[in-house]
Amino acid sequence: MTSTGEQHDREGRAGPLWWGRPGEAVLDVGLGLASAVECGFEGVGLAREAGVPTAVGVVFAVLVGATLVVRRRWPITVVLVGIAVTPAAIGFLLALVGLYTLAASEVPRRITMTLASMSFVGTFIVMWVRTRAEDELATGFVFTLALFMAIALNVPPVLYGLYMGARRRLLESLQERADSLERELSLLADRAEERAEWARQEERTRIAREMHDVVAHRVSLMVVHAAALQAVALKDPAKAQRNAALVGDMGRQALTELREMLGVLRAPVKAASSEAAVAPSVVPVVPVPSAVAAVAGPVEEGPSLGELHALVGQSRAAGMVVELDVRGEAVAYPVEVEQTAYRVVQEALTNCHKHAPGAEVVVRMAHRGEEVAVQVENGPCDGQAVVPGLPSGGNGLVGMRERVQGLGGVFVAGPTDVGGFRVSAVLPRPAAAGCA
Repeated sequence: MTSTGEQHDREGRAGPLWWGRPGEAVLDVGLGLASAVECGFEGVGLAREAGVPTAVGVVFAVLVGATLVVRRRWPITVVLVGIAVTPAAIGFLLALVGLYTLAASEVPRRITMTLASMSFVGTFIVMWVRTRAEDELATGFVFTLALFMAIALNVPPVLYGLYMGARRRLLESLQERADSLERELSLLADRAEERAEWARQEERTRIAREMHDVVAHRVSLMVVHAAALQAVALKDPAKAQRNAALVGDMGRQALTELREMLGVLRAPVKAASSEAAVAPSVVPVVPVPSAVAAVAGPVEEGPSLGELHALVGQSRAAGMVVELDVRGEAVAYPVEVEQTAYRVVQEALTNCHKHAPGAEVVVRMAHRGEEVAVQVENGPCDGQAVVPGLPSGGNGLVGMRERVQGLGGVFVAGPTDVGGFRVSAVLPRPAAAGCA
C-alpha cells in the first residue's frame, strides 16, 4: 500500500483523472480488483444468509469491493461503505485500505477519528454477535476475541496511515523549505552580482578619473611647452632648450605615474583571482561601500597637498601667471582627501591651459580646522594669447565633482562676474569624513 489519499487539486500532474502518477492509478485499480474478487467470494455466503439469489449477492459484493478504486478521491465514502457492510462480514481488504487511506489523507483529524471509532465499534459488535451465537463459548472468550479482532482490523491501518500522512507532510515541508532556501540563495547571488557589478563600474570610473588626471594634465603642459618651443626655437635657442627639457621631464613624470597606476591595477586582479579560487559558492551580501573597497583595494599612495607648490610651478614654467595662496595651519589628512584636493587643483589648472590661455590664475587653499577648501579661479582670457588647441572630453568637471562628493564634500564650478571661471571644493576634516 502506498500513502497519499490526497483530495486537493492535482493540476499539472501526469496521472489520469485524480491520480497524481500513472503508477497510483495502476495500484488503485489493482486493489479495487482484488477487493472486488474477495467480496465476490464472500457474496456467495451473504446471498445464502440473506435468502437472495446468489448472483444478486455476488454482484452487490463486487460493487462494494470495487469502490476501493476511488479511495484517493473520496476516502470518506470508501470508509462509510466499509462500515455499512460490516454486519455482512465482507470487504476486509476494503476496510483496511480505506481506513489507512483516510488516516493518511488531508481529511480533518476529528473526522478521521470519528469514522475510525465507528468502524471499531461496528467490528466489535459484529464479532461479538457472530461469536456469541456459539453457545459453548464462554462470555469472556467471546469478549476478548471480539476486542482483538476490532483492534486488529482498525488500529494498525489507522496508526500506519497517520504515520505516513505525517511523514508525507514533513517531506513536503522540507521540500518547500529547500525550494524557499534555493530561491533566497538565488536572490542573494543576484544581489551580490549586482553589487559586484556596481563596484566594478565604480572602480572603472575611478580608474578613468585617475587616467584623465594623470594624462590630461601632463600632456596638456607638454603641448603648451611644445607650442612655446616651436615659437622660440629660432629666436631664443636657450629658452627653447629649457622648454625641451621641461617637455622631457613632464613626459617622464607622466610615464612614471602611468606605470604606478598600472602596477596598482595588476595587483588587485591577482589577489581577486586567488580569492575567487577559494571563495565559497554562496556569496554574502555586503554593504555597497564594502563591496567597492573589496574591488578597489587599499588607496594607493599618490600626490599630496604638499606637492601643490611643484604643481603650480609647472604651470608657471609653461608661461601661466599663477598665484598660490595658502591659509590656516596644515594638518595631516587621509590619503584620499589629499589626493582629491590635489586632483581638483590639477584638473582646474589643466582647464585653464586649455580654455583660458594667458589668463591670470589664483589658487587658494584654506585649512579651517573642520574642513579643507581649495579654489582655482582664472580671470578673463587674453585674446592675443596663443591657443594650443587642446582636445577636451568634457569629463573634467564631472570627475572632480564625483571625487569630492564621494568623500562627502561640496563642489561648485561656474563662471565669474568678470568673465573668468571658478572651481571650488570643500572637503570635510578626517573625523567628519569617517576616515581618520
